[in-house]
Amino acid sequence: MSDPVAGGVVSTAWLADRLNDPTVKVLDGTYHLPTAKRDGNAEFLERHIPGAVRFDIDDVCDPDDPLPHMIPSPDRFAEKVSALGIGNGDTVVVYDVYGLQSAARTWWMFRLFGHDKVAVLDGGMPAWTAEGRALESGPAKVAPARFTAGFRPELVRRREDVLANIASKAEQVADARSAGRFTGTEPEPRAGMRSGHIPGSRSLPISELLDPATKTVLPNEGLRAAFDKAGLDPSKPIVSSCGSGVTACVIALAAHRLGHPGVAVYDGSWSEWGGRDDTPVETGPAA
Repeated sequence: MSDPVAGGVVSTAWLADRLNDPTVKVLDGTYHLPTAKRDGNAEFLERHIPGAVRFDIDDVCDPDDPLPHMIPSPDRFAEKVSALGIGNGDTVVVYDVYGLQSAARTWWMFRLFGHDKVAVLDGGMPAWTAEGRALESGPAKVAPARFTAGFRPELVRRREDVLANIASKAEQVADARSAGRFTGTEPEPRAGMRSGHIPGSRSLPISELLDPATKTVLPNEGLRAAFDKAGLDPSKPIVSSCGSGVTACVIALAAHRLGHPGVAVYDGSWSEWGGRDDTPVETGPAA
């Protein structure tokens, strides 16, 4: 793709060439599962890409929702992003310390709130450090900016939407969790969650979309093969789900790479669905 930002993914070389561009803003969008017992904010202070700012999805969220990191209101998103020094004219590049795991959540949030000049760093921090590129430590240096948020409701789904879709089958449902969590043979990392998957959904673990060695996004032919293997057609409506709406965004990014930018994310995902006793659950392979 001629414009890598429009394609949703930029290389380490692309970013390195633009670190001194004041209109390119770098965000550390790392999120750790609770079971990892790691502190993304503390790790950011220890080392980050020069000029980067920390984007914590547990802070840029709806503080009144008991579910983890549910999307904030457009006004709150605009307030938080403005405080990070990002304006509507800026190009945003997001990375995480896993290669590609949670950075896509930040990418999706910017698009949800009307900002298309956003991409993830292919291979993230592991690729950056493997190439011996510069790092810095300490708190970010931020000059507040003005960001105005829009809102694209077509890019997000609620529990009621997913429930209704079980009967209507109007949209395909793709599950980014591991195959074992999908079938119910692996335990959930959050206490109190039932095991299994949303009835009618298909399993598309994010590991199927990434190079296993580098955690970079697969070439388009590999992405197409992964969707096909899962029984999903990215040219038709898809809702993606995962544990808490984070890795579901990798599926949205992969479809975007294939020219289908309209994948919606079920924000509550399994943290909501599997934590209730009034939502239907299936186990075993996809029907």
